[in-house]
Formats: sequence, C-alpha cells, structure tokens
Amino acid sequence: MTKTARSRRASAQSQAGHVECNAVTTPDEPLSRIQEMNRGRLLDAALAEFSRHGYSGTTLERIAGAAGMSKSNLLYYFTSKSAIYEKSLEHILDVWLAPLRLLDPDGDPATELSGYILHKMRTSRQSPDASRLFANEVMSGAPRIRRVLEVDLKQLVEAKISVIQTWIASGKIKPVEPLHLILSIWAITQHYADFQTQILAMTGKDLNDEDFRREAENSALSMVLSSLGLETPAQAVAAFRETGS
Repeated sequence: MTKTARSRRASAQSQAGHVECNAVTTPDEPLSRIQEMNRGRLLDAALAEFSRHGYSGTTLERIAGAAGMSKSNLLYYFTSKSAIYEKSLEHILDVWLAPLRLLDPDGDPATELSGYILHKMRTSRQSPDASRLFANEVMSGAPRIRRVLEVDLKQLVEAKISVIQTWIASGKIKPVEPLHLILSIWAITQHYADFQTQILAMTGKDLNDEDFRREAENSALSMVLSSLGLETPAQAVAAFRETGS
C-alpha cells in the first residue's frame, strides 16, 4: 500500500470513528494547559454520556458535542471510543483508590478509617455517575478493565490487608477479616451513588441534602468503627468535613 493510500485509509477510518488503535493518543510534545483542559472536558463529557447511555449507546459525536468540541478534536486526544471509555474507567478507579493508598499502618486506626469512609462518601456524592458507570462495567464482567482489577487493584488491596493485619496484631482493633472489612466499606459508601435513584424514591433525599448526608456518614462511621472496638474520632471527622463540602 502506498503512503498516499495509507493516509487516505487512516483518514477514512478516523472519520468513521473506527480507528484500530485503542491506546490513548500521546502527542510528541507534552500537552499544554489548554490541551489538558480540553482532555479533561472530554473525559467529563464521556463519563456523563457513558453513564447515561452505556457503551453501545454512546458515540464519539455525542461525546464531542457534550464537550462543546468537534469529533476531530476528540480524535486528537483519544483514538477511539474504546480508548476514551477505558481511560474514563481508569480515572474513576484512580480517584476512588487514592485514599485507600494513604492508609497508614502507624496511624490511628479510627482516624485512618474514618477519613477513608468520609472520602468515599464524598466521592459518591460528587461523582455518582462515575460510580454507576464503574459498577455497570464490573457487572458486565469487566471486559475492558479486567487487567486493572486483577493486577493493580488486587495488589493495592493486598497491601492494605497487611495494614489492617498490623493493627489487629498490635491490639489496636478487634480481629476481623481484612478483605471483608474493605469490601463492606465499599458496599456501604458506594450504595449511595449506585442506588441514588432508589434512595431518592424512598426518602426524597440523597447525599446532596446536608442533614441526610451527615446522618448517612455518621451511621457508616458508627457501624464500621464500633464493630472494630473503636469510637468515632469527633475532632478528625470535623477536620475532614471542613476541608470541603
């Protein structure tokens, strides 16, 4: 195939939205501040579209339009729908796992765990679409992020299991199966995002209602910490709440 023919074929694939490479485009030069902002706008738009319409119901044109950009602009940053979808899921996971990475084996367990629970509740309030998108991907068998779950997530969870085991061995918390403690925290906190519609139907409220949010946070803290023989650290909780609404 001649260079001209290859160029025409690549152009046709791009216009049709069928670029074969699923990797995220990496320009030769680092992205400028404006380019980083554009990329962020596209990821935000993709997250909203994928969460509303699913993977099959979302198009590159729809994402670009939601971001206020053209499809050709989108294809500069992401080479395919699969690429932007996978990057969206990876970003969600990074945001969720950041506080888990910070659990300190030398820290006070009540403070460490309460901070983690409150951070997860805040993420569920601020990014419910992200939580639902990730949940839908996992429930469908996680075909696009299985490696991330089996390698990156597994390694992080194993490291934090060791942290919890250290607390148990030193008598700082009651004996508990560390993996199920982590899973229980995920179940409690992410429920408010994944089943937001159900909660609204039953109560007329969600985590955007301050009184309801405080009630939900306090209940989650009490259930988890009391099961470990810990008391809620009022000062640490107040400090966390002051860092952002």
